[in-house]
Amino acid sequence: MSKVITFGEIMLRLSPDGNDRFIQADKFRIIPGGGEANVAVSLANYGHDAYYVSKLPKHEIGQIAINALRRYGVNTGYISRGGDRIGLYYAETGASMRPSKVIYDRAHSAIAEADPQDFDFDSIMEGAVWFHWSGITPAISDKAAELTRLACEAAKRHGVTVSVDLNFRKKLWTSEKAISVMRPLMKYVDVCIGNEEDAELCLGFKPDADVEGGNTDASGYEGIFRQMMKEFGFKYVVSTLRESYSATYNGWKALIYDGKEFYQSKRYEINPIIDRVGGGDSFSGGLIHGMLKYPGNQAAALEFAVAASALKHTVNGDFNQVSEEEVLALAGGSANGRVQR
Repeated sequence: MSKVITFGEIMLRLSPDGNDRFIQADKFRIIPGGGEANVAVSLANYGHDAYYVSKLPKHEIGQIAINALRRYGVNTGYISRGGDRIGLYYAETGASMRPSKVIYDRAHSAIAEADPQDFDFDSIMEGAVWFHWSGITPAISDKAAELTRLACEAAKRHGVTVSVDLNFRKKLWTSEKAISVMRPLMKYVDVCIGNEEDAELCLGFKPDADVEGGNTDASGYEGIFRQMMKEFGFKYVVSTLRESYSATYNGWKALIYDGKEFYQSKRYEINPIIDRVGGGDSFSGGLIHGMLKYPGNQAAALEFAVAASALKHTVNGDFNQVSEEEVLALAGGSANGRVQR
């Protein structure tokens, strides 16, 4: 089993039943989740020794998140306990032409106010093969941005492969702030994952592709991938290509570049989408597993990641509750949904 580290904020998601709107709800379901926590759950599902690093309050509400991670096999031994609150977010699931909606309530969470002494990153990275973080974490607070830098430095000291999912969140920071924080962190990154919006708003790159109009032709990305690799020295640049026809009907594929060859995955039509929250995280988790399982075979790694994330869109909640066998079956062409007897 490979030791894999992810670092970020796990929150409690509060959602109305089904497709109810917030203002209709008289109760909310509690669903723990958060970018890097979702990745850790995927990796634990695939058999890795997945560690999630964060800070959570000592009280019972913080324990809800700890228990959720443990339930799916994630190691919580590096989570620091303390601080006043766990971040919350409210998620309303859209349908047809009505988009899903997220409202954050995460200011002053424990991880947003954590200090470097809360984590021994050298000890955490000891023996690890991979470290994953996302652009959401440094967006939480300046303190969290500094912790992200310290974690990346420790990962490099220990020879750990580092991946980032750029994951721009306009409700957390501006593009100007994102670019000022994210660009200096790219020198630590080996594998850069992000869609066309992330590349523009986090790093200042813009692809030549009309994505809003549904044109996700990979050729529009090739120039930007080359520029990003030249500027930052990434080993791999990866992007998901989502065609959003409605809240419940998407086309889904991805593109990877290793500095020599571009590879575009097969395309999936996901209809109906049950829950797209965590779709990108399930892609990152699948990609990391694919790269560890199929070293040097970017095509196999990408096909695993795309199939894993396509399946996630059919699962309620933030976590991708699928096995490696299920992902391989879909990647191998078994997409008819027939009952397995």
